Amino acid sequence: MTPEQEQALIKQCRDNPAAFGLVFDTWYKPVFGYVYRRTANYDVSKDIAAETFLKAFLKIDHFQWRGISLSAWLYRIATNELNQYYRSNKYKPQSLQQLLENPQLEKLLHPTIDDEREMLDKELKAFDDYNQVRKNLLKLDLKYQEVISLRYFEQKTNTEISMILGKNEGTVKSLISRGLEKLRNMC
Repeated sequence: MTPEQEQALIKQCRDNPAAFGLVFDTWYKPVFGYVYRRTANYDVSKDIAAETFLKAFLKIDHFQWRGISLSAWLYRIATNELNQYYRSNKYKPQSLQQLLENPQLEKLLHPTIDDEREMLDKELKAFDDYNQVRKNLLKLDLKYQEVISLRYFEQKTNTEISMILGKNEGTVKSLISRGLEKLRNMC
């Protein structure tokens, strides 16, 4: 999606909240996949992805175009939710009450869940090495987990990662390099 298309979509969402469905339809699967690959827990991933899109829906009026794409903004929210999950032993979505009060948002929690689960399970089983990499990745500091996951699992560029995490691009390159070196030393 071009920046102009994203800006038009944001305006549509502000004028008509139902237009947020296009944001959801476009980015739910990639964001959910990112969260799932970080947690390897389907139910927690559903909660985090739902919370990510709920927060985006509630804050879309405050989103200001500053060269950061809508996609990067969604990944930033998801990353913040993941950080909250890893800081606490039990993830507690903060916006659930708001969701219960707004039945229009229910589709955020129920997008062909069985199909999605089956597809993701097949994808993970196809890569036996993934589990070993993930175990080693979880031993790293969160700062390395974030950049490596975004770079190699989500195929984000260093520029996109710097926008998602709000870090300097040079810092991102350095974190990726150091994180990969630490992973190599674990093998």
